[in-house]
Amino acid sequence: MPGCELGEGCSIGQNVMVADGVRLGRNVKVQNNVSLYSGVVCEDDVFLGPSVVFTNVKNPRSAVPRRGAGHYQTTYLEQGVSIGANSTIVCGVRLGQYAFVGAGSVVTKDVAPFALVYGNPARPRGWMSAYGHRLAFDAAGHATCPESGEQYELTAENQVKRISSIQNL
Repeated sequence: MPGCELGEGCSIGQNVMVADGVRLGRNVKVQNNVSLYSGVVCEDDVFLGPSVVFTNVKNPRSAVPRRGAGHYQTTYLEQGVSIGANSTIVCGVRLGQYAFVGAGSVVTKDVAPFALVYGNPARPRGWMSAYGHRLAFDAAGHATCPESGEQYELTAENQVKRISSIQNL
């Protein structure tokens, strides 16, 4: 729709609606049957699986108009986020870099960078590398991506940080 922004190299599937005010970064892949409503922001390299659902109002009522400024809540997907098929993302959440949402999940809260979440409601289930592999941390809090060789650290605050990068991810 007029007023949306699509970055270079985006791939948009069949039956996709991109509303006014939606921003998609570079190389965002939107699979079939996804509606991106006002307030959705995707940084570069985000993947949205088939039939992912976004909301933009927390308390919708048919008889109460809630369009425009002050009513739509922003849903922010940082670089590299992947969302599995048939997942629902409730408005107002932020998904951190390279977060991975399993198919069929319902995300109601913010998701940490590199976190693997799934279920209804989605809960933390582990950690993923930027290449999409589950990370296994040793007793010292270190893990290596089996594909890229990148190194990750699990901090005392239960957050994951990439401590070495091999390529441009």
